[in-house]
Amino acid sequence: MIETLASLALILVSVYALSVITEGFFIVSLDQISRRLKLSDEVAGASLMAMGSSAPELAIALMALFTGGGAHSDVGIGTIVGSAVFNILVITGVSAVVAGGLHIHPFAVRRDTLYYLLSIGYLAFIFVDGEVLLWEAILGLAAYVAYVLLLVFYKDPSRMDMPAPSVDSAAEPEGASDDSAMHQVESAIRKLLRLITGPPEKNYVRTFIVAIALIIALSYILVESTIVFAAGIGIPPVIVALTLLAAGTSAPDLISSIDVARDGRGGMAVANAIGSNIFDIFIGLGFPWVLAILLGSMASIHVGADGLWMSIGILVATTVVLYVLLQSQRMLSRREGIALLALYLVYVLYTLLSGAAG
Repeated sequence: MIETLASLALILVSVYALSVITEGFFIVSLDQISRRLKLSDEVAGASLMAMGSSAPELAIALMALFTGGGAHSDVGIGTIVGSAVFNILVITGVSAVVAGGLHIHPFAVRRDTLYYLLSIGYLAFIFVDGEVLLWEAILGLAAYVAYVLLLVFYKDPSRMDMPAPSVDSAAEPEGASDDSAMHQVESAIRKLLRLITGPPEKNYVRTFIVAIALIIALSYILVESTIVFAAGIGIPPVIVALTLLAAGTSAPDLISSIDVARDGRGGMAVANAIGSNIFDIFIGLGFPWVLAILLGSMASIHVGADGLWMSIGILVATTVVLYVLLQSQRMLSRREGIALLALYLVYVLYTLLSGAAG
C-alpha cells in the first residue's frame, strides 16, 4: 500500500515538474527559434510549439521502449494515444470555453485535420498485425517530414500572419501575489533552473539542452512509477498511461493553447492540439521504434493494441466532428467546447471501468 501511494506521489510530482520545465523553459527556447525563422501562427503552433509541448510524450515513449518488456512498451504507446484524445477533446474544449469561442481559419484546419486523420490511419495500420517493421517506422518519420514541408510551402494565400510573439514563460508574472503552496513550489523550480540556464529567452540554446536532460530524467521516473502504481491497484499499466499520464504530459499543450486562445489566436490553439498529435504519432512512436530496431538488431517490434482500439475510434470520430464544426461555422462555440469536455469525461470513466473489469 505504501509503495503504491509513493509511486502515485512520484507520478504527480514528476508530471508537475515536467509541466513547469516544458512550459516555462523548453517552449521558451523553441519560441525564440520560431521568431528567428519568422513562422506564422499556424506553422509555429503545428510544428515547433507542438514539438516542444510534446517532448514529455516522446521522452516517455523512448524510456518505455528501452527500459523493459511489454508493460513498459504499453505505457509509451498508451501515453501517446491517450494524450491525443486529451488534446482533441480537452485542449480544444477548454480553449473554446475560456475564450468564449474559437474563431478558426478554415484553410489551416482543413490542412492539419486531414493530415491528422492520415496519421491515425497509420497508427491503425501498425496495430492491425501488432508488429512494427523497420520500413513502417521509417515511414512515420518520413510522413512527419512531409507534414513540416507542407506547413512551409502550402500556405493560405489570403492571409499573411505575423510571427508568434515571444513570451518569457520562465519569468515571474508582474504583480503576481499568489502565495499558495503550489505557486511557491513552481516559483522555486523556476528560480533554481534560471540559475543554470540564465534568462531562457536569451540563452535559449543552453535552456534547450538543460530542459531536454531534465525531461528525459523525469520521464524515466514516470515510466517506472506507472508500472508500480498499476500493479498496486490491479489494472493494466496501459490504462494508467491512457488517463493519468496522458493528461499530465499534455498539461504544457493545454497551458500554451489557453494562452494563445485568450489572445484571440484560435487558429494557433487548434493547430497546437492537432500538430502535437501528429508529432506524437509519427515522431513520438516512429523515432523510438527506429532506434529500438536498429540498436537491438531486431527484425520487428511487437506492440500491444489491447485497450487502444476504443481510443483510436474516439480519435477518428471526434476529429471528424471537430472538422465538420470548424469548416461549417468557422468557429468552435463555448457550448460545443463544453460538449467536448463532457465527452472526455465519458471516455475516462469508460477506460477506467474497462481496465478494472479486465
